[in-house]
Amino acid sequence: MEAGYLKADSANLPNIDAFMVASFFGSSSDYNASEFRNVKTSASSRQSYGDDAIGYVQLRRDSNICTVKCKVCPEHRLRSKSYAATMVVDEEEGKIVSVQCHDCAASQGGCKHAVAFLMWVYRRSEEPSSTSVDCYWKKPTLAHVGTTLKFMTSKRTFEDSSYLLTEHFTQFVVNRICTRSSK
Repeated sequence: MEAGYLKADSANLPNIDAFMVASFFGSSSDYNASEFRNVKTSASSRQSYGDDAIGYVQLRRDSNICTVKCKVCPEHRLRSKSYAATMVVDEEEGKIVSVQCHDCAASQGGCKHAVAFLMWVYRRSEEPSSTSVDCYWKKPTLAHVGTTLKFMTSKRTFEDSSYLLTEHFTQFVVNRICTRSSK
């Protein structure tokens, strides 16, 4: 863990709502309408990828700015080094300032790992609060494939059908942006 950062858990992550996500995608030059239609980007926002690929989440708060960092396990080269991703949120303004992946080739124009991380934090914000606190400082499940976990079954990948609620989230965002820009 980096100096000055805390292990992220369900009690200390910033609250991200759908309007914040839509506003970020609508105003970010790294993500545009054609990027939303990209199959890889849509696939990376799905719960069945992000929840297994995100791990070692840590955060730091400086007044109203919350910086959240994580490691994202590559989808295809599972034994490769995980990518580092960072999200900066202005909690006072209720605005996502930036989301970046630092290690992959596509990171300069917005990549699927950054989208997966953003959607992961969004899904954590939408979960009902529980009496226990879930720690997110752990190795991603996907990173266990080939070591302690020999394979992932399709049943394991899709055991939680609530991903259907966010499967077409990017289309919702595009429609919302189009509606706002036509006003």
